[in-house]
Amino acid sequence: MTNRNTLATTSNPFAAPAQDNAVVRKRRNRSLRKLLEVIVSTPAGAIGLAFVLFHAAIALAGPWIVPHDPLAQDPGTILAAPSLTHPFGTDLLGRDVLSRTILGGRIAIAVTALGALLAVIGGAIAGIAAAMRGGIFDSVMMRLVEAIGALPYLLFLLLLASFFTGGAYALIPALAVFYGTAIVRVSRAAALGVVSSDFVAAARVRGERTSTILFREIVPNVLDVIIVDGAIRWAGMLLGFSSLSFLGFGVTPPTPDWGLMISDARNVLAIAPWAALWPCAALSTLILGVIFLADAAGKAVGLQSPERQPTHRGASQ
Repeated sequence: MTNRNTLATTSNPFAAPAQDNAVVRKRRNRSLRKLLEVIVSTPAGAIGLAFVLFHAAIALAGPWIVPHDPLAQDPGTILAAPSLTHPFGTDLLGRDVLSRTILGGRIAIAVTALGALLAVIGGAIAGIAAAMRGGIFDSVMMRLVEAIGALPYLLFLLLLASFFTGGAYALIPALAVFYGTAIVRVSRAAALGVVSSDFVAAARVRGERTSTILFREIVPNVLDVIIVDGAIRWAGMLLGFSSLSFLGFGVTPPTPDWGLMISDARNVLAIAPWAALWPCAALSTLILGVIFLADAAGKAVGLQSPERQPTHRGASQ
């Protein structure tokens, strides 16, 4: 029985050879492995990865390693300075700052990670679809993206937070909608260069289905760029979610949360700076870790840009 790819190659001079798919898959796997190696080999990438993994481990193991009940109030130790009993001191209600700092990132990481995942998936689909369809669909899509992007981000988040009522997890759609618009722009720009490539034209001449061209030819060649941009949006999402909690639209008291802890301690900074210092440090290191990791990944993608050109291009020329 004649192989389908062989038949396509013999009947169409623009089609890629039959062995190209295996070569492309092997090359992409090697490229991803090299991408990870380059990220870890840079100081920023190593530091960023260490920060992110540290906070992820603390968030997962938090309930089992806290020294005190984060909700327990002790009127006799209100605003107590750091000591052996309370290494990070206590807050306005006598609660242990260390325990609340350990658990303060769980909701923020969970909400923003889910929001970033939805933003990446939705933004990538919309951006790639706009690049493939073009015409009126592309124009309408980009005008919507520009309209949302022109709004002040905090005001827009407050508006969506007041609409999506129901707790911190109800903010996930709001965060995904706002930060997903930027991913639409990036994924569309990345996909435009792939859609016009020779190997995509060859796939269309061979009669490949749109879904096959999308997932086999386009998505693998823009995925790394989308992941890097998604990591940057996750950092912004962490800051945005903490800002909402600081303003009272995120996590509700007495749940431990970094933004809420900073808000509670802002009036006692002069006499008890430790109440705000540690949640600020935790939030800052997590955001810096994500930014360092995304920056290292972006530089690694730039270094690999010649290798990212698909084998189909050279095979078709």
